[in-house]
Amino acid sequence: MPFNKIGIIGAMSEEIELLHKHVDVASQVTKAGITYFEGTLHDKAVIYCKSGVGKVNAAVCTQLLLDLGADCVLFTGVAGAVDPQLNIGDIVISTSCIQHDMDCSPLGFARGTIPFHARSEFPADERLVELAAAASDRLFPGHSLKGKVLSGDQFIASRETVKLLHETMQGACAEMEGASVAQVCDMNEIPFVIIRSMSDKADGSAHVNFSEFTVTASNNSYQIIDDIVQHI
Repeated sequence: MPFNKIGIIGAMSEEIELLHKHVDVASQVTKAGITYFEGTLHDKAVIYCKSGVGKVNAAVCTQLLLDLGADCVLFTGVAGAVDPQLNIGDIVISTSCIQHDMDCSPLGFARGTIPFHARSEFPADERLVELAAAASDRLFPGHSLKGKVLSGDQFIASRETVKLLHETMQGACAEMEGASVAQVCDMNEIPFVIIRSMSDKADGSAHVNFSEFTVTASNNSYQIIDDIVQHI
């Protein structure tokens, strides 16, 4: 079943600038301070925007994107590697997303559980995951894996926290938006996939690595999005 309008969300300005260079933009609208651009990419209808940082920005951004007609969502950006087999520049394609900073354990809920919500771990769309995996294999063979994306309003920069997140929540990478995008899509029954390029190891060296690798990671993310749109 084809998608009528592909929604694309970038977390950073570098990603949006790349889309501006390649999308034939027909219109734009600003809602809640977020500008949405509509046009075509490889003759496919797309709508794209920049989410801003953090879970609230991502949730608002995603709901408005869906209200404007997106019937699938591709979210790209950078993340800190949590799985020790990942290196800077590698790609993580979400199999699911969960909020690592949702913690109601004093009330008897496991970490990551959203109390009284239908689910707390949000599975990505299998078709979009396979499209993203195929794109990554074509573009960056041997440098991508499928895994769980952990999200929280924290910039992880501690080896101890990385070890904890990997061992207790089986995370592949940590970032600040993906699970919000995933939850909004899930609530609206809209397919999604999160694609993250590793800009750092989330281990305390982020202040050295993050700026240096953000541009490269954003370019990698854009190339995967471009490939997915071609094959979708």
